[in-house]
Amino acid sequence: MKLKGKHIAYLVEDGFEDLEFWVPYMRLVEEGAQVTIVGSRLERFRGKYGLYAMPDCDATEITADEVDAIVVPGGWAPDKLRRYQSVVKLVRQVYEQKKIVAAICHAGSVLISAGIVKGHRATSSAGIRDDLVNAGAEWVDAPALRDGNLVWGRVVEDIPDFCRELVKALEE
Repeated sequence: MKLKGKHIAYLVEDGFEDLEFWVPYMRLVEEGAQVTIVGSRLERFRGKYGLYAMPDCDATEITADEVDAIVVPGGWAPDKLRRYQSVVKLVRQVYEQKKIVAAICHAGSVLISAGIVKGHRATSSAGIRDDLVNAGAEWVDAPALRDGNLVWGRVVEDIPDFCRELVKALEE
């Protein structure tokens, strides 16, 4: 159990990409991490393909001081999550504390809103490539990568690579 003793905040909102949410979540739990699902509010959220997730708390009830990392799954959820100042603030504060911030697919839009991508290498779905570049990131066409305390995954097919990068970053 490589991540025993680690506490991970894991964001959720309606329209999350089901596999990008549940597969890394299960991988972190499998490695012994305590994973707290954090929503914009306390209600059950539906994924793009019909799976559900219930948050343990909302973004106002958890602080960056309490966690070792934060994970943002993709899908349509990031476009909704970035509208909540409590979510954006939490992501920014985790980053500022030099803790791991992980994003896959469209999740980079939350990191853009948090103002933390400038000067970093990043990968994502091609759908937000221009957004990342315009926000000052260097976009790289890679399945997954790490740049400082940011961990990136490209798309659903790259979830295994994303999980490996994430676990490796959290081990350090």
